Amino acid sequence: MDENKFLRDNKKKFALLENEGRSKLCPLKEAVKKYIDEPRMVIHLTQTGVRWPAAAIFEIARQFWGTKPDFTLIGISMNHPQAILVHGGLVKKLITTYCGDPYFTPAPNGVYQRAYLNNQMEIENWPILTLPLRLKAAAMGLPVAVTKSIIGSSMAEENKGAFLVGEDPFGTGEKVGIMKALYPDLSIVHGWVADCYGNTILLPPLAENTYGAMASKKGAIVTVEKIVDTDYIRKNAHLVALPGDYVRCVSEVPLGAHPAGLTNIGLPDFPTYAEDYEFVNEARLAAKRSEDFDKWVNKWVLSCRNHEAYLKKLGTERILALKGKSHSDAWNYDFSFSLEDNTSKPYTSLEMALVAGARKLREKIKAKNYHTILAGAGIANLSAWLGYYDLKNEGCEVALMAEVGLYGYSPRPFDPALFNQRNFYTCKALTDSHHVMGIYMGGVNNRCIGVIGFGEVDKYGNINTTKIPGQTYIAGSGGANDIASSAQEILAVGTQHKSRFLENVTYVTSPGKKVMTLVSDVGIFEKLPGDEEFTLTACLPDKKSSSLPEHIDKIKKNCGWELKIKPDVKMIAPPSQEELITLRIFDPRHYFIKP
Repeated sequence: MDENKFLRDNKKKFALLENEGRSKLCPLKEAVKKYIDEPRMVIHLTQTGVRWPAAAIFEIARQFWGTKPDFTLIGISMNHPQAILVHGGLVKKLITTYCGDPYFTPAPNGVYQRAYLNNQMEIENWPILTLPLRLKAAAMGLPVAVTKSIIGSSMAEENKGAFLVGEDPFGTGEKVGIMKALYPDLSIVHGWVADCYGNTILLPPLAENTYGAMASKKGAIVTVEKIVDTDYIRKNAHLVALPGDYVRCVSEVPLGAHPAGLTNIGLPDFPTYAEDYEFVNEARLAAKRSEDFDKWVNKWVLSCRNHEAYLKKLGTERILALKGKSHSDAWNYDFSFSLEDNTSKPYTSLEMALVAGARKLREKIKAKNYHTILAGAGIANLSAWLGYYDLKNEGCEVALMAEVGLYGYSPRPFDPALFNQRNFYTCKALTDSHHVMGIYMGGVNNRCIGVIGFGEVDKYGNINTTKIPGQTYIAGSGGANDIASSAQEILAVGTQHKSRFLENVTYVTSPGKKVMTLVSDVGIFEKLPGDEEFTLTACLPDKKSSSLPEHIDKIKKNCGWELKIKPDVKMIAPPSQEELITLRIFDPRHYFIKP
């Protein structure tokens, strides 16, 4: 046989096609109408690479407004886009880890609070690692997933139908949490690019990853910034997080994540855009009153015929500004920080607390040789950031981590948000929550200290950030329960009041066994060797108290339990100018630190 002739004759057989696979291209409006086709559907809203598949959520609201489909929504975080569906009466149940908004500061959302108080909707609470683990088990065809989280919390009692505590069957005697696999009917995903068959590229940090889409009974509706050919997918196959086999349809929807943003780490071909903090904050403020949120939803969702009309309303100037803010070096051109303004103002009690927390963090890392810090969102991350830079300046090697998949990041100035995109470009590793929370923070070789905030705290260190039963919904666990369950040790930071420092918290979000240090705006409380309760070990400076006994008396009056006091309790030193400048440079607009 002539080998050359054989190759010539079969060249077509082995050729790679520019576009391969059946086309699943579908306009977004048609995709929602065609595939969200039953009442009581369980819809998973994926948060992988972006916070929200916002354009798809808005389109669901447009098509189902005024009906009662009784959706169940699954998602690691429920924020103002999902609140639109709740506000419209479209949702019967949420399965989530957090209900609130991220900007300008993490805060409750009025829509969820009203729905909770009026029994209009059920909220099933989980920590941020456990929900993706349940979806991953389903994707793998396993009936259960295991975890170290939840044990000892109120969530263990609430979720008895899907969670139980068992012993390691191989005889170690260790308690493990056993969770039921979670199967959505349909997932909604927003990615960077996909080909016509639905092979989809998503970029890190991958947060929950795409297991929910791979577990969904009816697959995924995918929206992307751009449709590309299959050749492009092959060239970037290492970035494909969702193969087309799991995709029901794909729609090209530029800026489909807005008001979330997109970074292009690993895929520099496309222009990025930053998160729209002002837009999110406007929605959060409107959500405080039902009638105000009605107006906001009508303006930004219902009155927009489609996504193109929404972008037109946003306007060219706003869109271009978001694209400019997304650059890795954009912080260099942020002139909101004035050295003179930020050195002349006296320190506040909250700033003192954050400085005290940073000092204590530095002390513990040096004494116990911790290698990593995992800080929760809010003031906890500001205290951790200050401690990190102090350690770095002393030549101490320690890595900051964040729950969505950030490892070894260095916080950029001028933006106090934990997940601000400027920080992504500084990471030594970008991955997902399974790695950061499950292994780097909670794995067998972890040397991690956690820093978290609190809504309520009791004398044993139990923390509540979820709800005051029958009164109000706060926000949920987020990653706090996972951190408290798995890190080596926990330092908690927050402000003190008798209504927050309780004999026993009203709901246990995070068990207090590993919470060894509590820093408030008036004192430092620690668990001394062999003791399960906190003891006051130091006082923070207070300009209103003339003496140490008077200051201790004030602390006791703002504590809901009979406080133990160390005999040699002392007043710690005020912040140095360098500590204040470093702290204030993170928050020049005073989102967290009020003047």
